[in-house]
Amino acid sequence: MLDTILSFLRRSTVAAWEVEDVITDGWEFYFIRHALDQNRVKHVEHISVKVFHLSDDGETMGFASCEIPPTASEEDAEALINSLAYRASLVKNKPFTLHKPDLAAGSSCPSINLENAAGAFLRTMRDVPETLEEDINSYEIFVSSRKRRFLNSEGIDIEEVYPDSMVEVVVNARRSGREIELYRNFKSGTCDDVSLRRDLLRAMQTGRDRLVAEPTPALGKADVLFSTADSREIYSYFVDRLNTAFVYRKMSDWQLGQSICPSFGGDRLSISAVRELPNSSANRIYDTEGAMIHDVLLLENGVARHYIGNRMFSSYLGLEDTFVPTNFAVSGGTWSEAELRHGPLLEVVEFSDFQVDAVTGDIFGEIRLAYWNDGEKTVPVTGGSISGSMLTLVGNMFLSTETVQYNNWVVPSATLLKGVTVTGIA
Repeated sequence: MLDTILSFLRRSTVAAWEVEDVITDGWEFYFIRHALDQNRVKHVEHISVKVFHLSDDGETMGFASCEIPPTASEEDAEALINSLAYRASLVKNKPFTLHKPDLAAGSSCPSINLENAAGAFLRTMRDVPETLEEDINSYEIFVSSRKRRFLNSEGIDIEEVYPDSMVEVVVNARRSGREIELYRNFKSGTCDDVSLRRDLLRAMQTGRDRLVAEPTPALGKADVLFSTADSREIYSYFVDRLNTAFVYRKMSDWQLGQSICPSFGGDRLSISAVRELPNSSANRIYDTEGAMIHDVLLLENGVARHYIGNRMFSSYLGLEDTFVPTNFAVSGGTWSEAELRHGPLLEVVEFSDFQVDAVTGDIFGEIRLAYWNDGEKTVPVTGGSISGSMLTLVGNMFLSTETVQYNNWVVPSATLLKGVTVTGIA
């Protein structure tokens, strides 16, 4: 089917096109407790096509995309491409060009042993220590090898293979006739047994403390510490505001070479886009549009250094050396975790939902579990919420020297924001 699609596109009247073909081979396991309920092997293919239409006067360009099933007939495939061409003609964006082949680039097709990867997950899950009070209710393991080929009308034709795995786990904790159930989702390239074990043990601790948590006090303005994967939302805010789509649309006013904050009372943030992190599920050579990914410093000590983003908005800003990154690394700060944990502060480790709005800077999260340290003792608390704005909080961020990796992010293991509004229920 791929050859048929390319044949149609090459003889069509569309101005340009992109095609992505991803073939996934995977092993899946479903456990109740530690008893295998079912398992299966999968082999699936997804072909995505995007076509571009340039107006007769060359003043506007539109695009449209869809997925064409690999089992589609030639007639259906051609009909879908013709439909895309018509839909693209209705869109009136400013013209831009697609990425061209990078002479320094190359394809990567390593061999991924699904049996070994699956075996590592199975051993790790069996070895997680459990007690009568905290245990694993059920879990599902998904191990995949993805082979991606990307082509466009400018001559790009690249291929890469990468691992992509996920474990979904339900953990139970019980005490004095009460029981709680927690869901966790862990992503990685293959099995990162140390991180998986660490996060599962922490989930059990969370469940145990939820059962004895007191109501969150109404603290007003307080220091709030983030020490879990939720901190990625905070750092995503900075990455988003360096995206060319945000800059072009005036949703971000950050300028290269300028500080993102008028004054810093805490640590000055540094963030890099990186091509590869150990065992990340997002290690790619090329981005979604065929541009080569490389290491680049985005934010240096609070100063914007580099924009990132897709081809359309980058070209509108006159930028050529941009791409869509998949891995990020945040530099550690100047404080140890132990120093940052000196109270009084609220350390939130479980939200029902935590969000940071990249446009307004607003943060919000409902507290499922936190630890309130009043300076003398620490107690688990639940309920209430936190809120604030990164526009002002960025000036009072304190980061641990220690860092931790959550799949495609490396972040400080502890992040302290001062002056966050804490709405309690007591």
